[in-house]
Formats: sequence, structure tokens, C-alpha cells
Amino acid sequence: MTSTELNTLVAFGYMATAVVYLVAYIVGGAKSRFLIIAAVLFITIWGLHTGAIAFRWIESYQLGIGHAPLSNLYESLVFFAWAMALALLVVRFRFGADIIVVFGLPLVFLVMASTFLVDGNIKPLIPALQSNWLVAHVITCFLGYAGFTSSFVAAVILLLAKGSQSAATYLPRMDILDDIVYRSVLVGFPLLTLGIVTGAAWADYAWGTYWSWDPKETWSLITWLVYAAFLHARVTRGWSGGRTAVLSVVGFMAVLFTYFGVNYLPGLHSYF
Repeated sequence: MTSTELNTLVAFGYMATAVVYLVAYIVGGAKSRFLIIAAVLFITIWGLHTGAIAFRWIESYQLGIGHAPLSNLYESLVFFAWAMALALLVVRFRFGADIIVVFGLPLVFLVMASTFLVDGNIKPLIPALQSNWLVAHVITCFLGYAGFTSSFVAAVILLLAKGSQSAATYLPRMDILDDIVYRSVLVGFPLLTLGIVTGAAWADYAWGTYWSWDPKETWSLITWLVYAAFLHARVTRGWSGGRTAVLSVVGFMAVLFTYFGVNYLPGLHSYF
């Protein structure tokens, strides 16, 4: 079995876990005993996902072109899904909020399923990618994106539940959801900042300039500014609840465009 085939199993594993979580939540609500089984299944699939990434790294060395599996669209999608799943697990165990996993797992599955549409072959690195900055830049950016994902999921739940009379039966308290929205950004923002800084250092190494207003660079800056506005509004203006939830949703839309949308625009990052 190849790592690509293993990633296919992981994708369907996430889909099965999402179904188990949803059924457990529908049957027993937030206190369903079956949620423990679902959580164990989730951890198992995430562990398999981790193994698939490590296996792909080993495969690249066996082909004589060894490099971290972060170099193309396929590998970045796999790592993005892995980081998203990690963020959901952290939130689930930190806040006891299984509902975040219920809403978030379909996103993880969709990202993994999108790998079916792209070339999954292991290829040699192009010259611009032959740098240790690649690993630092990609890991920090995607861990930041993962934090923004958990914030987005909590924000959507908060907005949907606002004013609902039956929300208490199935959802955490509003203040807990609001705390997840905020703390997830609080983790994601410095990671994105570090990702932009390491990306600038990498750009100087590869192209001789720290910043060239490439579409991905520009939209990374836009994303950074949206979340900077979120933190400014929260800390200095006292915003919370629905208003910061809306900012979180806007920020995540910027994340998606930064990652997916600009791939179709000409630029230095077109190899993704």
C-alpha cells in the first residue's frame, strides 16, 4: 500500500467518524455516551493520518528525492486536513465541546476528499522549494489556518444558535463558544504571523526579495489584517459574541481564498 492509498482510507475514515459523531449527537445530545466511542475513533483516524504523512516522507527517500511532504497541492491538502483535525481534537478536550467536532469533521473530510482531484505522485522539489524555510513556513501557516478553522466552526455554531430556545440541549453555553472563537484566533494569529515572516525570509533566499506583492503574499496580508482587526476589536473595544463571530467567519473566508483562490492567479506561488 502506498501513502496515497493510505490517505484515501484516512479520508473515508474521517467521513465515517463524522457520521458516527452526528448519530451519537442526534441520539443522546451533548451528554451522549456514544460520543466517547466517536472521540476514540477520531483519535484513531488522526493517528493513521499522522502515520500516512510519515510514510509519504519515507517513500520520498526511497525514491531518492527525499523531502518533507509539504511541497505541492496534494501534500499541502493532506497536511491542512491533519492540522484541522488536530485543532478540533484540542478544542474537544480543552473545552469538552463535541459539537465543534460534529460541525468541523465534514470540513476535514472535504479537504481530504479534494486530494482525489489532484496529482498525488511524489515529485522532486523545484529549485525554489529546496530550502529548510519550506518546512517552517508551511507548518506555521497551516497550524495558524487550523486555529482559524476551529474559530470559524465555533463562530458558525454561535451565530446559528443565537436566540435559539433549544440550544441549551445540544450546544455548549454561549460564553464557551465565544471563548473558543477568541482563543482559537489567539493561537492562530501568532502562527500566521510567524508563517508570513518565515515566508518572507524564504522569498529572499529563493528570489532575492522579501516581498513582491505576489497574490498569495497579498492575500496572506489581508487575512492577517482581518484577524488583527478581530483581536483589536476584542481586546480594546470589548467586542464579543455575534460581532466577533462575524469577523471570524470573514477571516476564514479570507483564509480559504488565500489558500485556494489565488492558486488560479499567476504568481510566484503558482506551483501550489
